[in-house]
Amino acid sequence: MHVNIYISSLLSRIVKQKRSKENRARKWGLPGRWGRSIDADPAIASGGRGEAGGGGGDRGGGGGGGAGDGDEADAEPAGPIDRAAAAAAAAEEEEEAEEEKKRAAWRWAARREMAMVVAFLLSLPLLVYLLGGRWSGSSAVATSLASRRDGDEAIGAGGSINTSSTTSPISEDKLLDGLLSPVFDEQSCMSRYRSSLYRKPSPFPLSPYLTKRLRTYEAYHKRCGPNTRRYRRAIKQLKSGRNIREMECKYVVWYPCNGLGNRMLTLASTFLYALLTNRVLLTYVTKESQNLFCEPFPGSSWLLPSDFPIQDTYNFRKDAPQSYVNMLRNKMIDNSVDVSAESLPAYIYLHLEQFRLRLENNIFCEDDQLTLGKFNWMILKSDSYFVPALFLMPSYEEELRRLFPVKESVFHHLGRYLFHPTNPVWGIISRYYEAYLAKADEKLGLQIRIFPEAPMSFEDMYDQILACSRKEKLLPEIGTAEPFVNSTSNKTKVKAILITSLYPGYYEKLKSMYYVNPTATGEVVAMYQPSHEELQHTEAQNHNQKALAEMYLLSYCDNVVMSAWSTFGYVAHGLAGLKPWILLRPGWMQKKADPACVRSMSVEPCLHSPPNLDCKAKKDVDAATLVPYVRHCEDVSFGLKLFS
Repeated sequence: MHVNIYISSLLSRIVKQKRSKENRARKWGLPGRWGRSIDADPAIASGGRGEAGGGGGDRGGGGGGGAGDGDEADAEPAGPIDRAAAAAAAAEEEEEAEEEKKRAAWRWAARREMAMVVAFLLSLPLLVYLLGGRWSGSSAVATSLASRRDGDEAIGAGGSINTSSTTSPISEDKLLDGLLSPVFDEQSCMSRYRSSLYRKPSPFPLSPYLTKRLRTYEAYHKRCGPNTRRYRRAIKQLKSGRNIREMECKYVVWYPCNGLGNRMLTLASTFLYALLTNRVLLTYVTKESQNLFCEPFPGSSWLLPSDFPIQDTYNFRKDAPQSYVNMLRNKMIDNSVDVSAESLPAYIYLHLEQFRLRLENNIFCEDDQLTLGKFNWMILKSDSYFVPALFLMPSYEEELRRLFPVKESVFHHLGRYLFHPTNPVWGIISRYYEAYLAKADEKLGLQIRIFPEAPMSFEDMYDQILACSRKEKLLPEIGTAEPFVNSTSNKTKVKAILITSLYPGYYEKLKSMYYVNPTATGEVVAMYQPSHEELQHTEAQNHNQKALAEMYLLSYCDNVVMSAWSTFGYVAHGLAGLKPWILLRPGWMQKKADPACVRSMSVEPCLHSPPNLDCKAKKDVDAATLVPYVRHCEDVSFGLKLFS
């Protein structure tokens, strides 16, 4: 690049110098390059004098004329040169000579600089070889340019965009191989680019097609999201009370249901549904869920504006008259293939809350999806991870195959893309991790949840935990005597046990066991429990912040043991990309589970309430028999889970 600039500059100077000399020659009538006046015509120069002179108006014109015989050696000039003009020309020639000396010096310096550049370029392969190809300059520059190119204004909590050219580029490991966009300001949401550094690398390769679709969706969301002209046009249609055909932007509005784990699982499901159906995802955030997550989409917000026309959220329930199932049942809409978009209501409501261990009928049938696709506005409320149901639909099969070649990686990738704790929550996470977990040689997460519908006594659950840990060798065995410690050997191994539970009893008893007794291996067991709230308070923001922090702390462990049916545990091991050990529920009329635990065969969460897939056949079908990668869950015998 420097060489090209130098050559262009040198050529430009030569051209300017030549033109300058010719202009002076024309001005003073000086000889040209070949000894003639610049403006002399060859025919006139060799001929009579009268035509060149005459009225004295031409440059060389005197009055009387030129040489009569055309002999150049003896000929008089076309007109005498004025002495003042000659002196000025001579002075200008001297000045030009002085400038030429300066230009010669400049050319010598430029040649020296170019020689240095050439020498550096010739030595570059040797430097690359010696350094082992560890340079990352090109990728860093590309990332920096992308940050400056795609920057936009700050939006929402932790949603500011990095437009500063002085900010250091985000490294590829922080971007999770391209899963995350690099254009956010790191300080506005520190967990976005730092959380993954606390975990082991992902065991699942990222599909380039998924990365491409995410960048495309981000541009679509920015174009159609809140406070845009297209969004205002869509709101106008919604207020009209009627649906219209072929709008540029379509929307799915997500409403929360049940606890934080349920909300995160169903929000990830809804986002995947938005990708598959080309809709913009907007989220209704209740007061207790505020300030939990950063904005995931650059340059826009996923928060539903407060002036959204539909405010009566209480009516979003199973028996709501505007739900799709009830509209079909009451013949308010038709799900035939040829139904027109203009004949449909302004929006449709999908209720996907588990009811009698089943999701709503019809929604996951092909004909119904064609009808639902004609609505510009969709409101969806769910408490379930309904991703497996999407994988059962033939119309989405090819797209899902390209997005997720490894089927069990869906929540792992989407969860790490969507969910980034805000700075206050990240402060809780990072301080606790650095203080208690960072220096441990091994970390085991133990998540314990007792459900009201499946009560267990404290002693029975404690015995089940010990039985599982002994069988799977998760906790160190208790020794009968103090092991010999060689003071000259390496430091003692430390194993950290992180317990997350509403109750303190399990932590206290396990800590006491390892405090009083030595381990058979001599390793040290450090027991930690960040909180014990006794009761779940989904309605409290502070409670949800602690719950989110503990989910992430669990996801930083090397192995996880979790309670059956727990969405809290599903989120933690899903983010980590780990296959957990699941503490099973006892069978009917039994006090203890046998076996105590099983290792999950998949990283994916379980859909507790499979959909009815009778569709046109009007008969119940076992969804686990339809495709090889959807099977029943280890902890919920009738549930569905994705397997690779």
